[in-house]
Amino acid sequence: MRNESLNATTTPVIHPQCALAIKLRFQRVEEGQKRIRITFIDQDGVTVMPNVDATVDVRIAGNEPSGAVSVVLNIQQLKLPRLDEEYSIDLAVDDRHEASAPLFVRRP
Repeated sequence: MRNESLNATTTPVIHPQCALAIKLRFQRVEEGQKRIRITFIDQDGVTVMPNVDATVDVRIAGNEPSGAVSVVLNIQQLKLPRLDEEYSIDLAVDDRHEASAPLFVRRP
């Protein structure tokens, strides 16, 4: 996951449309249903929007040792409460934290 930032001058910060694209790689022993959870939190660890939960079916083709699953999330009217804040986009697979990416909201 990479760093992203939004520029804004007023609060709450409302971003009309954004997309989050995630590519997850799994080993053959991990085949099957996986629960994905994406959480947006502020610096205090408070969730700033409802969690996004999804299920993906991991299947590895042929004799490949691993395979990838892509997840794309389109968010309409993303609402963030404060300026000059570092938010975190957290990813969990089967209730295990896998990655985090900062989302900076700054004044231009």
